[in-house]
Amino acid sequence: MNRQEAFFSHIEEGNTNKGEYITLGSAMLDGKAIKNAFVNIPLKTMNRHGLIAGATGTGKTKTLQVLAENLSEKGIPVLLMDIKGDLSGLAQPSPGHEKINERHEQIGIPFEAKGFPVEILTLSAQNGVRLRATISEFGPVLISRILDVTETQAGIISVIFKYCDDNKLPLLDLKDFKKILQYATNEGKEEFEEAYGRISTSSTGAILRKIVEIEQQGGDIFFGEKSFDPQDLLRIDENGRGYINIIRLTDIQDKPKLFSTFMLSLLAEIYSTFPEQGDSGRPELVMFIDEAHLIFNEASKALLNQIESIVKLIRSKGVGLYFVTQNPTDVPEAVLSQLGLKIQHALRAFTAKDRKAIKLTAQNYPDTEYYDTASVLTSLGTGEALVSALNEKGRPTPLAATMMRAPMSRMDILTDSELDNLLDNSKLVKKYNEEVDRESAYEMLNEKIEQAEAEELKEKARKEKEVMEKAVSKSRTSSTRKSSAMNPIVKVLTSATFIRSVFGILTKMMKK
Repeated sequence: MNRQEAFFSHIEEGNTNKGEYITLGSAMLDGKAIKNAFVNIPLKTMNRHGLIAGATGTGKTKTLQVLAENLSEKGIPVLLMDIKGDLSGLAQPSPGHEKINERHEQIGIPFEAKGFPVEILTLSAQNGVRLRATISEFGPVLISRILDVTETQAGIISVIFKYCDDNKLPLLDLKDFKKILQYATNEGKEEFEEAYGRISTSSTGAILRKIVEIEQQGGDIFFGEKSFDPQDLLRIDENGRGYINIIRLTDIQDKPKLFSTFMLSLLAEIYSTFPEQGDSGRPELVMFIDEAHLIFNEASKALLNQIESIVKLIRSKGVGLYFVTQNPTDVPEAVLSQLGLKIQHALRAFTAKDRKAIKLTAQNYPDTEYYDTASVLTSLGTGEALVSALNEKGRPTPLAATMMRAPMSRMDILTDSELDNLLDNSKLVKKYNEEVDRESAYEMLNEKIEQAEAEELKEKARKEKEVMEKAVSKSRTSSTRKSSAMNPIVKVLTSATFIRSVFGILTKMMKK
């Protein structure tokens, strides 16, 4: 058996599965694709998370597209973060190309053009299904971590939530949250001090400034109703294909706080609401987080700890997380160590720092007699990648430099008319895009303050009226006494002598 035959046997044996799987492409040896040496990813381990990395222009987005298409075709829903705005083409079939046919001939897979069921979601004012969540759904711990507050300020936020729970005040949006913070140190100061202790105005002021920072990044649009139900990510179309849910984030790149806030809230909501799956044989949902460094670079230490915990635990809910970034070092080691599938596109060695990063990256892959991993990392072409996955028993598959298959859908964005047509037929747009502003903490506290002010004015008016009535009564009594003392006729007419004289005269007249 020559080297190529031994290599083919090595790859085939390591990629044979009893259950369902996805084929990414064909393994390469000495820079050439070996036809039918398929690199397969078993569905059973796709909830073990993964990484797609590589320099700009090496094919990361197309690899993400291929994974999303094949998962959808297997009936598994997908959630994608579309930061560059080039993934909406998944809804339309590929127009095809001669080079695509050549690639697939080398791989050994016939090319087929297909469009997939797509739902366009948005965090901002862009067209799409509006994603929202309420302050109450976040809870005090998550809100504190997102705002990156001190321990003392986090305690105040917990007290605020407790007060709202005790008094049935819904915290829906940021104006509710700001209003209750202001109320705690102004009109409601005595009430708070009596029930929960003194709250410092300097602490509430610092929290308010943090809230303003979130508002400036679009948080005022994100927080509110109607809250998005993560169960709507699990829809299957009439042909049994999973929906590919694409979150448009083209205007969020300069708002990393909002992006990381949303991601953490969604992961926390999925973890708390999805049932335990156990070893189901296939994932319930697969999420691809593009430009993952935006989450990690802007995250506080507490936020990173929360992300690490969720990554470790969420796979038991049947959810796979896939981070897409330029360099594996963008992902914290604690998260990187949890990732079962690694797809590494080419890295560039322009600087000493680049070469150091390549050396570290190469150490993350299994040893193989067929490749010098560090060398291969710099020589891969566009649409080629080093792939290391977990087989059905959870063991690493053979490391393979892989010629990746081409996407079946369009590798470009939808036109405006195509996008409008997609949104017009969306059931979720009709469900979530109606703005709801029901009575919540803001309105209820304003009403409470107005009632208190009205009662205060009423009490003040009552007291003023009492004072006036007493003054008038006193004045009348004093005036009567004064006038009686000053009039001699009144004195005579009311004296006992005068009365007796009158009765004497009347008696004499009656005898006559």
